[in-house]
Amino acid sequence: MMGLGYLKIAGGVSILALLVVAYMIQYVLSKSQGNEKMARISRAIQEGALAFLLREYRYVMATVLIIAVLIAIVGARRPDLPLGWKTSVAFIIGAVASAMAGFLGMFIATRSNARTTEAARSGGVKAAIDIAVSGGSVMGLGVVGIATLLLVVVYKIFNGEAQIVNGYAMGASLVALFARSGGGIYTKGADMGADLVGKVEAGIPEDDPRNPGVIADNVGDNVGDVAGLGADLLESYVESIIASLAVAGMITATTTSVSAYVTSFPFLTAAVGIIASIIGVFYVKFFAKNDPQSALMWGTYVSAGLTIIGVLLLGFIMGSNFTLEGTIYNWWGPPAACIVGIISGIIVGFTSEYFTSGKYKPVQKLAEEAQSGPAVAVVGGTSVGMISTGIPAIVLALAVIIAYKVGGMYGVALASLGMLATTGMVLSVDAYGPIADNAGGIAEMSGLDPSVRKITDNLDAVGNTTAAIGKGFAIGSAAFAAIGLLSAFMLSAKLDPAKVSLIDPKILAGCLIGGMIPFVFCSLLFGAVSKNAYSIIAEVRRQFKEIPGLKEGKEDVMPDSKTCVDIATQSAIKGMMVPGILAIIIPVIIGFGLGAPALAGFLVGSITTGVMLGIQMANSGGAMDNAKKYIEEGHFGGKGSEAHKAAVVGDTVGDPLKDTAGPSINILIKLMCVIALVLAPLFV
Repeated sequence: MMGLGYLKIAGGVSILALLVVAYMIQYVLSKSQGNEKMARISRAIQEGALAFLLREYRYVMATVLIIAVLIAIVGARRPDLPLGWKTSVAFIIGAVASAMAGFLGMFIATRSNARTTEAARSGGVKAAIDIAVSGGSVMGLGVVGIATLLLVVVYKIFNGEAQIVNGYAMGASLVALFARSGGGIYTKGADMGADLVGKVEAGIPEDDPRNPGVIADNVGDNVGDVAGLGADLLESYVESIIASLAVAGMITATTTSVSAYVTSFPFLTAAVGIIASIIGVFYVKFFAKNDPQSALMWGTYVSAGLTIIGVLLLGFIMGSNFTLEGTIYNWWGPPAACIVGIISGIIVGFTSEYFTSGKYKPVQKLAEEAQSGPAVAVVGGTSVGMISTGIPAIVLALAVIIAYKVGGMYGVALASLGMLATTGMVLSVDAYGPIADNAGGIAEMSGLDPSVRKITDNLDAVGNTTAAIGKGFAIGSAAFAAIGLLSAFMLSAKLDPAKVSLIDPKILAGCLIGGMIPFVFCSLLFGAVSKNAYSIIAEVRRQFKEIPGLKEGKEDVMPDSKTCVDIATQSAIKGMMVPGILAIIIPVIIGFGLGAPALAGFLVGSITTGVMLGIQMANSGGAMDNAKKYIEEGHFGGKGSEAHKAAVVGDTVGDPLKDTAGPSINILIKLMCVIALVLAPLFV
């Protein structure tokens, strides 16, 4: 492993992942889309998703280029600082990597939906889950393959210079924030608009072809829960590796073997995780029977178990003791920190499942309370989300302490990487959910036999559970990665921990401002979702009123779905810009205005409130969504009952919590940390 052999291994494994992606794409595209009506609906979703993504990326890439030019100008004017055109290039490559991941996932997801529907119609549960998981694996393995390969390229070209490599993380994080927030605004505005007019006012089923907002809703599943999710987890994955590398660069290397160990371990851990994820995906494909929940869970367990074995072997074969900030750590510290991250991620993930799944008491009780009306449903869902922060907060706190004990801040950063090492598998399972959801919509709109919709609903229900687990992993890793990036920033800004005092008024001011930012950020996103939903509702009502025979379902009378898609697209683009720009400029203002210690306090404040808000919002939204589905299964009166109407209102409140604001906070706190890290030389 001496020299740069670890880069070749990581690069080779990432290429293997991309070869598997190519195989999966070919496999999915070889399957039938079903009849012409199913294919036509799928094409409409594809066109809407592509139109949104291209328009979104135009705005985002313009912002990326402006920032890249500013970084290059700063480097030219201050040649004494480790900034300049090289950092700009790495920044652009990171942005391109994030955009590629989102586009790749959206491309295959919008082509897997009708094929999953047809597989359910002709082959049953096993055939349908095979297509959905294959499509999801393109997203999962594509993200880790692209992220790792381009990181290896940047690291190799620029000789591992930390400040330049940090630029790669900043680019990925910036695009992810816009993609996640913009996609979230789009999908939840369209979802709320379609549901409130269709289900509540018109009394028609979900995904009814008469509803003009249904296509926009299905497009939203892809641009938010696939493209946005892919960009989100790519930047989490990248930043967990880069946070480890940033701290590794500051470790006292007494011998060449120590330097090789601490530098290569993050890359090799990523390689182990990719291989474990590939095996997990094929496990699901080959061993799935008629129980998709069991197959997906066991695929995740297999990947996590193999990763634990792999990192232990890495430590045993390569391990060397190392020194960080005057403390000597044992060779087994890095693998132990990774395992702490994996275990804590599983605990946080399954805590999210407990509080959001219809199998357990919190959601069942919430569904029962919905009989009292929508206000009680919303208050109850908020309560579930709030209490769900308890276990994750304690687990993450203990994990940080243990990881620090075994590896210092390097261990904390590696705990984040351990949690995300199996991103390929976790994201494959996560991306499977929107594919199954779209498949159900296509079954409904195509007028297929109800038995087909029953199969796709079963897959979708599993997708909601796996999505909750995925969100738990995402917020847990965000906390770890942000703390690792914060530590790297403090070291890079030459802040002496002994002199960073909580009684310093500037640091206290930074903490207060940082704690406020996630709330303002969420408010802006909620406002954008509300405006989007209002516009969609007005348009759906107009079409029901002005298009003769549409609401009655007369033959050959079709809604104008393209107008709803265009409204949602414009609203999302407008809504995402202000929150995104806020996240970029506030850390810069604090750094220049109050100094590096205040900026460290600012980051602490934003991490503390951001992590708690992220968990609460994700779980409140998930609980309200699954309470509605629990009632739709026939409990407390089933579909059309007063409890169901109340739960639908609760679900529409919960949707922007779990799919817009909650996931975007994860990226917000990491983006602000990585901006501080990249610009740290300016604040010294």
